[in-house]
Amino acid sequence: MRYIPNSPEEREEMLGIVGLNSAEELFRSIPADIQLNRALEVTDPLAEPEVIDAMEIMAAKNSASRKPSFLGAGVYSHYSPTVVDYLIQRSEFFTSYTPYQPEVSQGTLQYIFEFQTLICQLTGMDVANASMYDGSTSMAEAFLMAQRVTRRDKVVIAETVHPEYLEVAKTYTQHGDLTIETVHFDKETGRVSENELNKLDDKTAALVVQSPNFFGCIEDLQALADKAHAVGALFIVVVTEAISFGLLKSPGESGADIVVGEGQSFGIPMSFGGPHVGLFATREKYVRNMPGRLAGVAYDKDGNRGFVLTLATREQHIRREKATSNICTNQGLIALAATVYMETMGKKGLQEVAMQNAQKAAYAANQIAGIEGFSLPFSAPKFNEFVVRAPRNAAEIMEKLRTEKDIIGGLALSRYYPDNPSDFLVCVTETNKKAQIDNLVEGLSTLS
Repeated sequence: MRYIPNSPEEREEMLGIVGLNSAEELFRSIPADIQLNRALEVTDPLAEPEVIDAMEIMAAKNSASRKPSFLGAGVYSHYSPTVVDYLIQRSEFFTSYTPYQPEVSQGTLQYIFEFQTLICQLTGMDVANASMYDGSTSMAEAFLMAQRVTRRDKVVIAETVHPEYLEVAKTYTQHGDLTIETVHFDKETGRVSENELNKLDDKTAALVVQSPNFFGCIEDLQALADKAHAVGALFIVVVTEAISFGLLKSPGESGADIVVGEGQSFGIPMSFGGPHVGLFATREKYVRNMPGRLAGVAYDKDGNRGFVLTLATREQHIRREKATSNICTNQGLIALAATVYMETMGKKGLQEVAMQNAQKAAYAANQIAGIEGFSLPFSAPKFNEFVVRAPRNAAEIMEKLRTEKDIIGGLALSRYYPDNPSDFLVCVTETNKKAQIDNLVEGLSTLS
């Protein structure tokens, strides 16, 4: 019991205090049919070299990392310069904690300030917070912020926002008075259907749209912003593929009031889904309703520049009932990784990566559309993801690609849209070589 320093005598004493005779009595509420009732299948103690050998044998069973992959849908494979991993593993960064004391946290506060500045430049917004858990929780917090700003209790969200983001938002709001209404997408363009926007009214706190959306289609943000603002609602833009900031017009320039998203593409590995980093930016006039914390610049009496927490509206800093959020801790180390990536790539580097994504995806889309029986159902402009309609069940095709061709071909959309069993989502990034794309096309041709 190395990490639980309670002796058998101490455990007996604790059980006696609560009126129990054994640990089994403590867990009697657990149904008998789901109790293990046997020893764990744990090996005998191993020497360090034996542990390393065992780990290498298990690691050799992992094959997904070596297969060409065209998965996206919110988590993306991008190249990360080696300097990113090197810098974040330096002990002064890797072990740093929340900057409660500015006098001993200047390094942490400075990189948070740099992170915020870069996010503002990318999103076209006035202020950004110090980051959040991930993109989905950022979006959910934006719902609540819009409710605070407008004092309205309805959010209208596009069906083309990532389905898992919407599930998180429903979890956040299930016990409150905020209602969520969904607007469907146009079956030809893959964008928000204009006919559905009649759901916007004077009770709407916000219209929420993702661009590029879950299908990879780029929305007409300015037109949607105008529709939201016409009824006094805020316009929230969600971005899951942060590399798109390098090519597309910023949401801020397109009328967004709040921009939220996932920063995983900025030098952060996919890591089986996390940890990642949430982005949150808004207009300055709404800053006091924004969740999280902001680092800012201050000067001492001698005029020396320093960094401080300028605004911290979470319950840890102020009265709970006045807090904008209770669960908005920022991902400090991951935000640092994103900052190092953005500073390393620079404006031109990010533009180059974004351009490679768009060009390679366009090539792949054109090649796949040329296969007999395959088509691209949506006509809207795309960035690095697109939907393919297959001549038969897409999940079966993806499985055959994986097992017979050693290619992870994309995501079968029937998982989220059961009415579209033949559709699958393909993502192409700068890490996909032309030969890999051609092999995907050849594989689809033989399986059609």
